[in-house]
Amino acid sequence: MAEVRAEMVANVWKVVVNEGDSVSDGDTLVILESMKMEIPVLAEDDGVVSQLKVAEGDVIQEGDLIAVIE
Repeated sequence: MAEVRAEMVANVWKVVVNEGDSVSDGDTLVILESMKMEIPVLAEDDGVVSQLKVAEGDVIQEGDLIAVIE
């Protein structure tokens, strides 16, 4: 199991995956927006998205849980 956490304060601009989706190492899960820059959040393991904890438009803080991959 891998927890994907936010590395900075940002807005969730786009959610690319859904719970139940299979992902591979390097796949984009969500795209964050901070200071007019788009920052992709990538899967660090192969697996299935078991939990997705953010929605488009959310403001997240550094360390917040974005997704869990099993």
